[in-house]
Amino acid sequence: MENFGPRRWQQLARWPMGLVPGVLVVAVVIATRGLGWWQGLEWKALDTFLRSRPAEPLDDRIVIVGIGEADIQQVGTYPIPDRYLADLITTLETYQPRVIGLDIYRDLPVQPGHDEFRTVAQGLEHLVTIEKLLPPPVTGPNFLPPERIGFVDVVPDGDGFWRRSLLGAATDDGVYHFAFTLRLAERYLAQAGLSLENGIRNPVAMRFGPVELAPLTPNAGGYVGADMGGHQVLVNYRSGPSPFRRLTMAQVQTGQVEPEWLRDRIVLIGVTAPSIKDFANSAAIVSDNPGLVFGIEFQAHAISQIISAALDNRPLLRVWPQPIEYGWIILWGAAGLGLGRILRHPLWQLLVVGGGSLVLLGTGFGLLLWQGWWIPVVPTLAVFTVNGVVFPLFYWYDRGLRSRIQERQRVIDNTFSAIHNGPLQTLSQLLRESRDPAQMSPALHRRLHDLNRDLRQVYTLVQQEALIDKQQIYLGPQGIDLSLPLHQLLYQVYTQTLGKDLPGFQTLKVKLIEFEPMSDRTLSLDDRRDLCRFLQEALLNVGKHAPNTTRLWITCKQIAPEPAGVQNLIRVADNNQDNRSEHLVYDSNATGGQGTQQAEQLSKRLRGQFRRYPNSPTGTVCELVWPTGRRSLWPFKPTALIKRSKHPGK
Repeated sequence: MENFGPRRWQQLARWPMGLVPGVLVVAVVIATRGLGWWQGLEWKALDTFLRSRPAEPLDDRIVIVGIGEADIQQVGTYPIPDRYLADLITTLETYQPRVIGLDIYRDLPVQPGHDEFRTVAQGLEHLVTIEKLLPPPVTGPNFLPPERIGFVDVVPDGDGFWRRSLLGAATDDGVYHFAFTLRLAERYLAQAGLSLENGIRNPVAMRFGPVELAPLTPNAGGYVGADMGGHQVLVNYRSGPSPFRRLTMAQVQTGQVEPEWLRDRIVLIGVTAPSIKDFANSAAIVSDNPGLVFGIEFQAHAISQIISAALDNRPLLRVWPQPIEYGWIILWGAAGLGLGRILRHPLWQLLVVGGGSLVLLGTGFGLLLWQGWWIPVVPTLAVFTVNGVVFPLFYWYDRGLRSRIQERQRVIDNTFSAIHNGPLQTLSQLLRESRDPAQMSPALHRRLHDLNRDLRQVYTLVQQEALIDKQQIYLGPQGIDLSLPLHQLLYQVYTQTLGKDLPGFQTLKVKLIEFEPMSDRTLSLDDRRDLCRFLQEALLNVGKHAPNTTRLWITCKQIAPEPAGVQNLIRVADNNQDNRSEHLVYDSNATGGQGTQQAEQLSKRLRGQFRRYPNSPTGTVCELVWPTGRRSLWPFKPTALIKRSKHPGK
């Protein structure tokens, strides 16, 4: 990091335009969060944080008596007959529990023993049973008063997991019902002097002493447009592998329990046999079956969070108001953008943004662990990392690219200045002298004029390539897209080049062209650009140095000579009658002109072969062949693998 000098402050003063991408990222994240696109990720983050907490002590105020597979086998039938439930409740009552909750439907008698069960249930004021409100509804026992019946309905999230507890809801007839968990917590806390009342800070909340259970809103926390009908709260699951004491029906019936385990406790009776499939889906609980717990265990967690909040000040899960949540996202997005612009080195950016991300994750986990706050971590982490790392990388890439373009422009300007102050001045002097017909023929004057125009046009074309678009090549006024398939790209080069007014093109009578698809998956943009210039150079040689050419063959396609495999071929052949022997054969050990040197360098880079040899019976062939496969890191190639192609003939 650098000190903030005057120059640095000037750079920061030019931020407004550079802030646009970062502001756009924050806006997009906020907009997509409002549409619910981040909902699933925020749910998973909440589950991960809850599951990652250190184990809490056993909540011995709640005991689960499970009817498992062995108990059902012992009874010999399912549903469990009323007589067995009556015997179990009677046995439990001998241990003097504070409240008993029966999480088994008894809307209809299950013989034998229904009268016995009815007598026992009516005689125990601290026994609470269940009902179901959502379709299809299941009523509670008709012989018990409503205050001893609670519903067990749950509204799962969109991914099927249970993160909310429904504490109260009204039915279509206008009757308000309370949940099974709330009925049990209310009876347990009543003996501690805490009764169920309306909230003080939030009048619609449920309250036990100083603890208020505020209902969730449709857009609370990571939820967007959720069904928050009734009175729903988030469930702060108790962490650890053994949050509650668990007993079996057989243990209770045979007396294999300690009296203090059950005395003055909440005893929950429910089915824990996997074959009955009374499961709750929760990714926040550490269990033997990941994502699954028994329904009676879910009820235990929902009860435990109420009585633990009222008696132990254990935090309930809560969320920030939406303006604070979005302000938090904007704050971290701005922090990421600021770090990305202040830090000058990519390594520093990665280290600082990585450290900041850990701070953000630690803050989210710590607030949830100690205060119960569920804050937006995932979208905040997204805007911070994108603004802090991704966009700065683009910024540094853009700055480096601009620097290279400026350097290239300086080279172009210096080169043109050297040409302008030297050869172009000499050419201008020749043009002035050639105006006198006695000094020079009109044809030569015209050619000098064209040469002067072409030299000056080179500056414009090279400047366009350097400054406008790296994916364009300019061989004339119009650019050619380098991303085109190779055979289409080369055809564009052929079309533009043959449009030039050159002597060798004026005498052409037959043009035999063959442009077929070629393999270009390993070619870079620079390779494509150089291949275009190779074809242009080969065609210009015909136009400039073969004035009596009547036939021209252009071939751009794949060939498969043995044993080299599939290769790409670019070949230009003419039938010029005025060949000179020193131009017919290409000698790889000789140093040719600039075009020859460039072709040789290109062939080496592509691991191919460049040749220029006599056509039969007259003319010249110029060709480049290279393999289509992946390029090797080894710079040398076995020349024996290159097989000569047949001459195109007349």
